[in-house]
Amino acid sequence: MSTALIVEDSIAQRENISILLQRIGLSVIYAKDGIEALEQVQNYHPELVVLDILLPKMNGYEVCRRLKSDEKTQNSIVVMCSSKGEQFDHYWGIKQGADAYISKPFLPQDLVCTVKYLLREIKQPEYQFIG
Repeated sequence: MSTALIVEDSIAQRENISILLQRIGLSVIYAKDGIEALEQVQNYHPELVVLDILLPKMNGYEVCRRLKSDEKTQNSIVVMCSSKGEQFDHYWGIKQGADAYISKPFLPQDLVCTVKYLLREIKQPEYQFIG
């Protein structure tokens, strides 16, 4: 079973995202701020991080940059999920290394489809051509 880390300071948002991810078979852990997120990643090595941007102690952009610049965590999938919905916010999130960016409020199926697609991408076997 794959593990997802939800980094969200809003309890309601954290619970909503958790329910969606558990319904598709993911084990879920939580962090309420950026520092705790980095600790949880080191302790549990989640395949997926759903990351808010506006967080206490360290913003989501910085968390993403740190995850993607560390050899141990650079392959973790990062989905930024934020109320910062301007085009520049999306651009900046992807520039920091996020694999996807979803604006709040979001449709549940948008998050679920994005997560399923990204998890499937990392689990696809690599094919070698023998010639």
